Amino acid sequence: MAFTGKATYSAGTTLPEIAEDVSDLIGIVSPYETPVLDALGDPLRAATSPHHEWLEDELLPNKDSVNDAAISDPTGETAFDVMNGTRFRVGDQIQIEGSGELILVTDVSGNTLSVVRGYAGTTPEAVADGQVVNILGNAALEGDDKPAVRFTNRKRCGNFTQIFTAGVEVSGTDLAASQLGLSDEMDYQKQERLRELIRDLENTVINGGSPVANAQGNNSVRRTMRGIFQSLETNVFAAGDAGLPAGTDLDEEKINYILRSIWENSNGNVDLIVCGGFQKRKINGMLSGMREYAASDTVFRDMVSMYESDFGVCKVVTTRWMPMDSVLLLDSSRISVLPMAGRSFHFKPLSSSGDYECGELIGEYTLELKNEAAHGLIRGLSTS
Repeated sequence: MAFTGKATYSAGTTLPEIAEDVSDLIGIVSPYETPVLDALGDPLRAATSPHHEWLEDELLPNKDSVNDAAISDPTGETAFDVMNGTRFRVGDQIQIEGSGELILVTDVSGNTLSVVRGYAGTTPEAVADGQVVNILGNAALEGDDKPAVRFTNRKRCGNFTQIFTAGVEVSGTDLAASQLGLSDEMDYQKQERLRELIRDLENTVINGGSPVANAQGNNSVRRTMRGIFQSLETNVFAAGDAGLPAGTDLDEEKINYILRSIWENSNGNVDLIVCGGFQKRKINGMLSGMREYAASDTVFRDMVSMYESDFGVCKVVTTRWMPMDSVLLLDSSRISVLPMAGRSFHFKPLSSSGDYECGELIGEYTLELKNEAAHGLIRGLSTS
């Protein structure tokens, strides 16, 4: 369904009487010019402040890593340091990643764990500095008092709204003249300017940024929203990074590496791959060597619109506004493009001082991107 720019809770009913709502024209004028917005769909609510805020939380972590370079007996050491001792409790069963040995935590002092090695009849294996430690779960004593309370602090996140405007002016002559193929020059100009604004909205949602200082804006400082690129920090990869499959060409190994990283380290469920034309051809090429055609086939198909992996089914979306060397992997359930309440795209007629009619198209929007660790980005891919 094409993005209309309106919050579906009100469908624009909160617009002032002086405003003429033109949002419904978007789907007619430019149904394919904003593929990312179309894929995200209309929001269920509107922003109610120029600084739109939301709360984020996360579960207590169940992974840590060994932080002890002085382990003298890797298979028999009964005490070693970890990065974050507060993540562990007495009675935790833990397991070093890649190892079959189970270990029972008997004491936690700061970042030092005292443990029983080879728990449950397993065979002790080497413990080395830097290895990942998985916390399987805690075994409580029967009739014991409640454990110390642990919790995470909710994080308050936000983004600023950005105002998009375009002026429209048509002379009295153009209004009166019979235009080939047009019934109303003013309506035509509204549609053209609206098409440009919705295009700019998608471009800004992907690539826009907020200033570090005075981001709230005023009548002399422009307020801008932070786009998807600027919002991501955790799963940002560059071709050639250590751990990422070798080479600068986009391939299935790189996509699966990032999908797996997001799946393993967050609750993200990536269902949207966004790329430009060059990288889309690379994705299509992943299947080129496996296509077969019968003698009766008269249509050659070379397109991948859905990618199904072990870590989810992803819709592949091509947009002109993506940097050529980049690919986004997004969980669309955590992303919304919201209008300011009563400020979805609309036309406001203005007074005329001469032989013309004029007005202004106005819209104010922001990006809500929750849990940035649930999304991914790869940059620096080859483009030729």
